[in-house]
Amino acid sequence: MEKEIISWIYEAAEKIKTGLGSALKVDEKSDRTDLVTNVDKEVQNFLVEKINTYDPDAKILGEENGLDQTPIDEGRVFVIDPIDGTMNFVMQQENFCIMVAVYEDGIGQLGFIYDVMRDELFWGGARVGKVFYNRKEISVPKNKQLKQGLIGMNAALYRHNFHHAQDIGNKSMGIRILGCAGLEFIAMIKGTQIGYISMLSPWDYAAGKIMMDQLGMPSYGADQQSLTFRKRELFIGGTEAAVREIQAFNQENQ
Repeated sequence: MEKEIISWIYEAAEKIKTGLGSALKVDEKSDRTDLVTNVDKEVQNFLVEKINTYDPDAKILGEENGLDQTPIDEGRVFVIDPIDGTMNFVMQQENFCIMVAVYEDGIGQLGFIYDVMRDELFWGGARVGKVFYNRKEISVPKNKQLKQGLIGMNAALYRHNFHHAQDIGNKSMGIRILGCAGLEFIAMIKGTQIGYISMLSPWDYAAGKIMMDQLGMPSYGADQQSLTFRKRELFIGGTEAAVREIQAFNQENQ
């Protein structure tokens, strides 16, 4: 299965690169900062077609085209984010990812995050028992504390100190706001950031969570509960040491 998914991702990436030119059409969803393009929709349709041909019984949870309400816990479910970081895609033409995840009865099996413009693929999970950067196996990142590393943040959470994000960020070496959940997960998997706090939808965290689980890096939602995969929700994850500090801080400051 993983070989097929990787081939789909590379093919989808070529479609994205082609769509960067004058054919790109940009629309707003909820507001002027919540963008969607014709390429997002076309790439999701392409991946859906590949999945349906490969596994007709599979279900699909995707950001675009009305597929955003599929439950994760029944049967095999492919989770798709055709372009994670659409604002970056439109404004920067870089710093965006393709993300695909496979869950079976709610259990993560395979996650894939592809940084399109840097040609960097991170993938793995329980099905293969490892996590890879392209073809090289990744070792478990060092278990650093907040004071020892950088932490990724959602800008609004940090600015307004929601869920004590600003306080937690100030305990770290510094915050980073990349505008793309996929890149934040890559940074944690590589060990260049020690955590990530944001408001995410299921397709934003599904692939990254699978790889974090495989590497023994914890993640959870609001009130330290399991992520629901049903709505946009708080995501907190990172090294075991950093997450333990975040949990303790939140408990002390409830």
